[in-house]
Amino acid sequence: MYRNSRHTVLFPLLLAVGVVLGLLLGQFLGRTSAESQLRGMLNRISLPDNKLSYTLSLIEHQYVDSVSLDSLAEHVIPLLVEELDPHSVYIPASEMQAVNEPLEGEFDGIGVVFNMATDTVIVLNVIHGGPSDKAGVKAGDRIVRIDDSLVAGRKIPQDLVVRRLRGPRGTQVRLALQRQGIADEVEVTVTRDVIPMKSIEAAFLIAPGIGYVKLSQFARTSHAELVQALRRLRGEGMTGLIFDLRGNTGGYLDQAIRIADEFLPEGQLIVYTEDRNHKQLREYSSGGGSTDLKLAVLIDEGSASSSEILAGAVQDNDRGTIIGRRSFGKGLVQQQIPYNDGSALRLTTARYYTPTGRSIQKPYTNGDGESYEMDLWNRYEHNELFSADSIRFADSLRFTTPKGRTVYGGGGIMPDIFVPVDTTDLSPYFIQVSGRNILYRYTIEYADRHRERLEAVRTLPELQAALDGDRTLVEDFIRYAARKGVAPVRGDIARSRRLIEAQLRAYIGRNTVLEDIGFYANIHPVDPVITRAIEVLKQEEND
Repeated sequence: MYRNSRHTVLFPLLLAVGVVLGLLLGQFLGRTSAESQLRGMLNRISLPDNKLSYTLSLIEHQYVDSVSLDSLAEHVIPLLVEELDPHSVYIPASEMQAVNEPLEGEFDGIGVVFNMATDTVIVLNVIHGGPSDKAGVKAGDRIVRIDDSLVAGRKIPQDLVVRRLRGPRGTQVRLALQRQGIADEVEVTVTRDVIPMKSIEAAFLIAPGIGYVKLSQFARTSHAELVQALRRLRGEGMTGLIFDLRGNTGGYLDQAIRIADEFLPEGQLIVYTEDRNHKQLREYSSGGGSTDLKLAVLIDEGSASSSEILAGAVQDNDRGTIIGRRSFGKGLVQQQIPYNDGSALRLTTARYYTPTGRSIQKPYTNGDGESYEMDLWNRYEHNELFSADSIRFADSLRFTTPKGRTVYGGGGIMPDIFVPVDTTDLSPYFIQVSGRNILYRYTIEYADRHRERLEAVRTLPELQAALDGDRTLVEDFIRYAARKGVAPVRGDIARSRRLIEAQLRAYIGRNTVLEDIGFYANIHPVDPVITRAIEVLKQEEND
């Protein structure tokens, strides 16, 4: 009885131990088999040498679920590029058109200039001969609906309105318009077509014998636009030129080189680049058609890249006078490398140097984009926008031009003549009416009330005569601002009157067929940088 009982107890126990041992052995053998299979598989495929590519190969071949490496790349590549310099960037395919379009010189659209200052799409100007002009759209029209979508009073972002108005050439868009003097909505159908984009915002004689050209970017058509503008201005008696590059963040390098070539005598170095292997590429002038023009180039903290190349070439070759404030400091060369899906990588491959050997690029730390972006704020904090004495350069960054002028490297182009930010005319009253957009809204309403008179304007003298004839412009605006909640403060108004009147005239001028010419022709009297440039060129003429 006792023996049988012991066997009865031991047999199940031995059986259980055997099962456990079998399971453990099977698991071990299975794991060993899986590891052997993995090693075998990895031996069969060609493994990259670096960890990143190795990891991607493991995910592609061994991860438990199917994963799109392209989808992973959209997340990984931007993180990788963030660890490089501040100007290397990954451009997704969805953003390529928006990135490239401003530089290409044309786009497909309806051909209007509009603004949404009052949460309403207000047509400021209609491009002559463009699709909207042919369809009957007029300056001053309010766009209520685009196709079947209501856009008036809905706080729709301006970029979304742009996307709805633009589209492939040949396609149509229906617009419902609200027009002054017409009770019912006016409906038009516009057939989209190619719309040329201008990189020169304005070109006109700003003073007797002195031309003014404002270049907003270095686009594919910039040099051709400039040559045409210079030819016209020469015909009007121009002997000196103010070339305004303030706020111009750059663009195509070849356009900066061609424009510099326009002003430099033959055989002068324009710029050179140097890559990681110290290989240099040098660009020399061939002798352009405007080497006799007296030249002043305007720059500020918003002038970058191609603007700095052009300003550096002019300064280092003692060709003209650089006026304004220290430029941004972007001296890195990017090469745009396309991917098969339409995206691209703009990768820094070299550095720019001016003819004297100055590096344009300001200091940066790889992967620290935040500190780099704070540089302009730091300049403000250190008073650099208001005083040239606040800007310090190391002696090691000192260079000398052929005529013995001292110039400095180490980030950006320091102008020959520094003009600080001018706050003389700023008053609390002006800040209120400007910051709350009251001043700009007044000019829109003014243009509506005087649409017939402004549409008759075709030349700059006609515009100035029309504005000079309105002697109550500022007083009418003060009453308008009071109705909008900003009570008049006579001391402030007296201080800012010149600035208020200039801005009123400038924005009204922009609402005419003259567009930006009307703006810059009226704003320049309160622009100390332009004023200084006029003085310099007049003095050179007298010398």
